[in-house]
Amino acid sequence: MKKDKIAIIGLGYVGLPLARLFATKYSVIGFDINFDRISELMSGVDSTLEVNNKTLQSVLVGEDSCSNGLFCTNQLDKIKDCKYYIITVPTPVDKNNRPILIPLIKASETVGEVLKKDDIVIYESTVYPGATEEDCVPILEKVSGLKFNKDFFAGYSPERINPGDKEHTVEKILKVTSGSTPEIGKKVDDLYRSVITAGTHLAPTIKVAEAAKVIENSQRDINIAFVNELAKIFNLMDINTHDVLKAAGTKWNFLPFKPGLVGGHCIGVDPYYLAQKAQEYGYHPEIILAGRRLNDSMGEYVASQVIKAMIAKDIRIKDAKVLILGITFKENCTDVRNTKVVDVVAALNEYGMNITIYDPWANVDELLHEYGITSTQDLPQEKFDAIVLTVAHGEYQNLNYVALKNEKAIVYDVKNILSSDVQDKCL
Repeated sequence: MKKDKIAIIGLGYVGLPLARLFATKYSVIGFDINFDRISELMSGVDSTLEVNNKTLQSVLVGEDSCSNGLFCTNQLDKIKDCKYYIITVPTPVDKNNRPILIPLIKASETVGEVLKKDDIVIYESTVYPGATEEDCVPILEKVSGLKFNKDFFAGYSPERINPGDKEHTVEKILKVTSGSTPEIGKKVDDLYRSVITAGTHLAPTIKVAEAAKVIENSQRDINIAFVNELAKIFNLMDINTHDVLKAAGTKWNFLPFKPGLVGGHCIGVDPYYLAQKAQEYGYHPEIILAGRRLNDSMGEYVASQVIKAMIAKDIRIKDAKVLILGITFKENCTDVRNTKVVDVVAALNEYGMNITIYDPWANVDELLHEYGITSTQDLPQEKFDAIVLTVAHGEYQNLNYVALKNEKAIVYDVKNILSSDVQDKCL
């Protein structure tokens, strides 16, 4: 029996790993509007490093192949004979933290142009409850001319990809699934269950699945905000926050969160989606937004702590040479979306410092395009007045910090990965 063909719309950090996984058992067409991305992938290279090049090459097939495998394209007509359309595009916020649904809307328009009777469109992008059926489905209906839940159907299965994590890969993370009818829910669940070894959880409705996803990251955001506030309090008391958390962590039900900069395309964004929808219903979410405000303030706080540490050592602030270690939003990952290290850089720049950013993972061109910030992938061969470790890349563990420091220089370790004889202070 011939298996249904699957189209994956959006081949970024979420879409590509999913496409690669489905390609082991299905014929998969990966669609992306970025021609350079398509060329890169079809040459067997993934610049995001989410999929090993050898693994990617093992599933690539030609355009006319009838066997299982992955073919990537930016041509719409290549996906018109697919049965399942899985949309994995970004859902960011604007400068005022309001949800931006444009990528989702454009992707829905794209799929609507090729949608056929009995097709199923599955959304993976993080959204507020109701977005799939209230914002996306009407676009599918309008563009295709088909009737929802009569001619075509929808599903929602929120992505749980953890960028840079080579242990918790997509097939090893339990998948929440849902469908626009009970029958479609079962079909969506069966589809994912066929490749997700960790199993699936079929939610009763699409809205339940949407809500489950958005609270996952909101809960994490709030917990990190709590320990960030603890760090501010304990720093005033001259108590090492990490020592406190280590001691408290000996209790079986203490949650192991650590202070830090909260960025990225999920934790630093998703709470705003839930808050926006709550406000539409006339409810102002206090805890969710308070957590966001505190976490968004941590870049300036880190910069202020660096300045205080430098003053304590009589280091001249203006024109001081500062080395920032890490600009991506998390360790061992190339992703710079919504990185909060840029807040640290901006705050230190206000003091007239000379800042050098060293990050062997970050894409230099992407960083310059997104933030107007320059970075280097090569370790500078000079000495600095302050070294600020902001991201826990593995490469930073074995640096010769003595060779990088001027006589009175400080090392401020935001992530607390360096030994106490190397760091002067940590968050």
